[in-house]
Amino acid sequence: MKRKIFCLIMVLCMLGGCAQAGGKNGGAAEETPVEEEQAGSGLTQDQPAGEDLSRDCFDEDNLSWEEAALTPYGKYPSLVTYTLGKMTGENNSNMPEGDTYENNVYTRYLREALNIQNEDVFEESEEQYTTNVRMAIASKELPDVMVIEDRQTLVELARKGMIADLSQAFEDCASNRLIEMYDSYEVSALDSAMVDGKLMALPEPSFVDGPNLLWLRKDWMDELGLEEPETVEDAIEIIRAFVEKDPGGNGAGNTIGLVCHGDLTGESGYNYEFQLDPVFSSFNAFPKQWVLDAEGNVAYGSVQPEAKEALGYLRGLYEEGVLDENFMLRNMTNIAELVVSGQCGSFFGPWWAPNNPLMDARRENPDAEWKPYLLSTTEDGKIRYYDQEASYKYVVVSADFEHPEIVFKMASVMFDKMRYEDTSNEGLEEYFQINVDSTARPLSINIDYSDALHRCYEQLEAALDGELRPDELQILEHSYYEKCAAYLEHPDTADAEEWAAYMSRIEACSLLDEEKLSVISPIFSGETETMGEAWQTLEKLEKKAYLRIISGEEGLDYFDTFVEEWMEQGGEQITQEVRETL
Repeated sequence: MKRKIFCLIMVLCMLGGCAQAGGKNGGAAEETPVEEEQAGSGLTQDQPAGEDLSRDCFDEDNLSWEEAALTPYGKYPSLVTYTLGKMTGENNSNMPEGDTYENNVYTRYLREALNIQNEDVFEESEEQYTTNVRMAIASKELPDVMVIEDRQTLVELARKGMIADLSQAFEDCASNRLIEMYDSYEVSALDSAMVDGKLMALPEPSFVDGPNLLWLRKDWMDELGLEEPETVEDAIEIIRAFVEKDPGGNGAGNTIGLVCHGDLTGESGYNYEFQLDPVFSSFNAFPKQWVLDAEGNVAYGSVQPEAKEALGYLRGLYEEGVLDENFMLRNMTNIAELVVSGQCGSFFGPWWAPNNPLMDARRENPDAEWKPYLLSTTEDGKIRYYDQEASYKYVVVSADFEHPEIVFKMASVMFDKMRYEDTSNEGLEEYFQINVDSTARPLSINIDYSDALHRCYEQLEAALDGELRPDELQILEHSYYEKCAAYLEHPDTADAEEWAAYMSRIEACSLLDEEKLSVISPIFSGETETMGEAWQTLEKLEKKAYLRIISGEEGLDYFDTFVEEWMEQGGEQITQEVRETL
């Protein structure tokens, strides 16, 4: 509606002849002083402004600022610089040499399209980024734009009045395709970004990633004469053989077993590398998720008897050395180094694991043959896994920033215009081909259709089979097509990028296209009153208990003690609150 009003104003101005009212300078949308405005319109201070309709019209510069604020692609007439809290990735997000987080394909494109430029007040990855965000909140000095990683923080910022209401910005500056992407989800990510009836963030919707796959050294399996795994038990036997028989030649006792991160499982259904969700799933256990218990009541998965069984199993693997004995001491970078160096031949990871860390492993040793496997986790051969929540990351804008619409304009350009309209952007295509991480973007998120992975796989398959012309592919798919086609042409001599594109977009995605997948949708997504007060404490309690049990520091029955403490410290009240919301 607001866009239509704006267009009507433009027509009236052209028909009536608008008087010049002064220009705009710089990024700020400054108001023209009254005296200057009256002088420009030929009015005196004693003359009522309402008698001259030209007072309601904008000059050409004003129209440009208005258009920029009310449309997805309207370009600001002067450069708008915004401060940014920047979430970074490993290895400079895989950007080419010379590109930075303030000067790369994305930032240059946004500057050309919208006349905006980020100025990063901090650039950090992983835990340090979260620490910097908390420091900015505590000091009440937020950057103009930043990503936050949980809804608790979003609610906190909104109710303290520290971030802008983006409801109107979404209505005005989200492109039609961007809106279509959000609408493709059964549970809208926009709902999770609402606080007290207002849209307080640009949320990252969670497109379907599928379950974690088991990535194994196929060349090691062939050397030992091992058959490909179908179940978790099959996989453990293979990993046990890797550790005991050392097919990689690392030396006795130097081959690391199944590696994992200390978080153990993905929160909110998210699948990350080096986590053990499939092992827990094989026990019908779903830590960190809200599930239905044996009586059909909503309950927290981490405190269910099935989780205890899974922990007992992992404790046995740890004692054997099949599970990495030092996993609690490692971070993501350390684990990736084990894979790249050839010390480890097994880990759980999503379909995109060939991009990171396996691309580097391929460069280090082109003879290493990594292959993905989808393991059944139920007696009838199904692969059961928990789906992701509607959203997990949120882009917020400081309440003090005068251009809150900027984040939806950026999203519309990066995830719509750039991908679907600019099909000849060589720089962007190179970024896709060399697997530059999404953290290279000023907004370290991704927005796409709910079935984006399946769409891309189908389009690539059709093009590779000759059923679709390559020039009919949008730029993202075309970049992968070229790499996959090159791999198929010379698989034995393919470079790391070609190998990674084919293994992720074709080999891994072909497994996720099977009918054996059994997805469990989230039962509850949100925050209750007691969650806001006690959840962080309960999360720490859970992680501590799980690690103590697996490592043998506590006996398996300590799980019962943990459950009692979890209930007493707010878990019981939270469970009741969750049940009351459903």
